[in-house]
Amino acid sequence: MDVNLAVLIDGDNIPSAYVKEMMEEIAKYGNPTIKRIYGDWTNPRLGKWKNILLENAITPIQQYGYTQGKNATDSAMIIDAMDILYSGKVNGFCIVSSDSDFTRLATRLREAGMQVYGIGEKKTPNPFIVACDKFIYLEILKKPDSATSNDSKEPTAIKSDVDKITPKDLRFMATTIDDVSDDDGWAFLGDVGSLMQKKQPNFDSRNYGFPKLTPLLSSIPHFEIERREDSKGRKKLVYVKIKERTNAGRSKK
Repeated sequence: MDVNLAVLIDGDNIPSAYVKEMMEEIAKYGNPTIKRIYGDWTNPRLGKWKNILLENAITPIQQYGYTQGKNATDSAMIIDAMDILYSGKVNGFCIVSSDSDFTRLATRLREAGMQVYGIGEKKTPNPFIVACDKFIYLEILKKPDSATSNDSKEPTAIKSDVDKITPKDLRFMATTIDDVSDDDGWAFLGDVGSLMQKKQPNFDSRNYGFPKLTPLLSSIPHFEIERREDSKGRKKLVYVKIKERTNAGRSKK
């Protein structure tokens, strides 16, 4: 089934430079049938958006700042989101903002059975991030100058602002692998990735400079990767295991 998405952009706190990459990213998750951006278009600060909106068929919604210090844009987005929800025309929402004011909106949309994707800068407060099914950082959407020809290898040009893998990250990955592993310690990578996303909506291999989860885990000495043929021998299935437990006994709950 095609997933129709409503894309609602907070023009007040999202830089226009990322729009092309952002729309390409959104297309991976569904068909953006509604695309709106909110802001006070009488403000010269939003002038950079003009040509970008035309190129990407994004509808600008005028929202005057009636009271100084109050964000009228947030209110307009929230009202429109609820109207769209009750229209029954979409299966999910993409809320583009770095503002925690949309935390309750994301929660409410998910309560209604909507898939909610969040997109914002790395400064986005955690409450909004965890309120989404998946949260993507704008900074990782800029394509590197050169990429790999094989996604099982590390990119040759990694951005300087990628996150370093910390002991906390390693524990998170290992625990998730353990949660879905079989009695021999092997876990199907698809299950691992799905559970990681549920546990931590902003987890993304691109945060660490890797295009996919497989090359990320392959780069970590603690994990072992194995490729197996499916029952029909048509494609390779990827499994991962915690190396320290390769020869160690373990019990499942």
